[in-house]
Amino acid sequence: MDRPLKVLFCTPEATPFAKTGGLADVCGALPLALSRLGCEVRLILPAYLGIPATTLRASAKVKVPLGDVLHEGVIWEGALENGEVPVYFVDAPQFFHRPGLYGEHGKDYPDNLSRFTFFSRAVLEFIRGLPWQPDLLHCHDWQTALIPVYLKTLYLDLRPRTILTIHNLAYQGVFPGEQFSLLGLPSALFTVDGLEFWGKVNLLKGGILFADVLTTVSPTYAREIQTEEFGCGLEGVLRRRSRDLFGILNGVDYTTWDPAVDPYLPRNYTVEDLSGKAVCKRSLQEELGLEVDERAFLAGMVTRLVDQKGLDLVAEILERLFSRGGQFVLLGVGDPRYHELFSEMARRSPKQMAVRLAFDEALAHRIEAGADCFLMPSRYEPSGLNQLYSLRYGTVPVVRRTGGLADSIVDCTPQTLADGTATGFVFERYDPEALWQAVERAMAVYQEPSLWRRLQEAGMRADFSWDRAARQYLRLYGHVLRKEVGNL
Repeated sequence: MDRPLKVLFCTPEATPFAKTGGLADVCGALPLALSRLGCEVRLILPAYLGIPATTLRASAKVKVPLGDVLHEGVIWEGALENGEVPVYFVDAPQFFHRPGLYGEHGKDYPDNLSRFTFFSRAVLEFIRGLPWQPDLLHCHDWQTALIPVYLKTLYLDLRPRTILTIHNLAYQGVFPGEQFSLLGLPSALFTVDGLEFWGKVNLLKGGILFADVLTTVSPTYAREIQTEEFGCGLEGVLRRRSRDLFGILNGVDYTTWDPAVDPYLPRNYTVEDLSGKAVCKRSLQEELGLEVDERAFLAGMVTRLVDQKGLDLVAEILERLFSRGGQFVLLGVGDPRYHELFSEMARRSPKQMAVRLAFDEALAHRIEAGADCFLMPSRYEPSGLNQLYSLRYGTVPVVRRTGGLADSIVDCTPQTLADGTATGFVFERYDPEALWQAVERAMAVYQEPSLWRRLQEAGMRADFSWDRAARQYLRLYGHVLRKEVGNL
């Protein structure tokens, strides 16, 4: 291709505009990295309540049928970072002007099918009249999975090819079967070979079947989701598309996550001079009311408090950690039973454990900098970002070998420690004893400062930048357009 590749990111969220998790970080950072490599990238996402309209200008109007009702929307235009990447916002107050992105108080909005069907068709209606025509639509998660379906059924006049990235297969966009008519698709698609899933409508299944290429957020997760254990009921469909399914590990925005310049830290530090990390540890202990002890092995977690994250394992080992003089800090929100469990444990051991049930970006940075190790004993972890942040901050990860954790952390053994490749501690079985053994191994190396420093330095020098990931996506884009994907 003798001109820049044109890619439109279709996403339900992107930083700094709207965020519930890692998906937003990906869609806020990857387009910028692709742009730096010469790709013409633009974004489109819903205009949620709270996105500042003063920075936007009207771009177009769209009309979308949902069942027998025609809904109207307005497209606004803004930009990421100094106008480098244009961003479009689909504005329809009846669908998107709400306190939450997908729901409130732990419950999904009952009309999410209508909301994201409208968004998907609005994207395609908008493209029809857009002078800038994308070569590729890069769709993200179930909220945009209808776009590939529509392109090969109702919008045959549009020519872009499609990539669907699955960020977490557990979230599929499943709705009552009687709502299928809202989609405006032929009834023949509501079958086991189409969008039907145990009598219900499954949007992600539709995207998996109709997208030209599928990606997910780590090589190991791409293999895992084709198994019964991790496939969430879609393993058969994914195995059918295995030739077109690729795993690319997420990256880190090192302009935001870098202890050398991080504005949230009491003292900055580098791999060459780690003295500031000791200051960060002492400051974190003071801030959270822990005993100020530079020798205490301080473990941290910043996570959603849900079953996926291995919190049941962590709860089982904390008493043993405390008996060995260790400390633990936890930041996050989620399942109320975990709120109650960890809050009660912190009340019993206030000098060794602190819990903050909140979303606090500044504290998240200070935990990454102040902790000695970072726990990620996940049941499954498609990519994971905190283990990558931890590496850059010299905070040694303790992780379970799954998904992106398996792809990013090299287990500390005598051999890997000697050759300088070890970056953390990895365990296999999902049980408390396996986690505790990994933590014990970490504590043993922590008692040898020169060896611990070697681990920190290896992690801090590792490159998990978005530029690395963007080059892999750019190569895949080229193969998609040349229709060479099955031969990769």
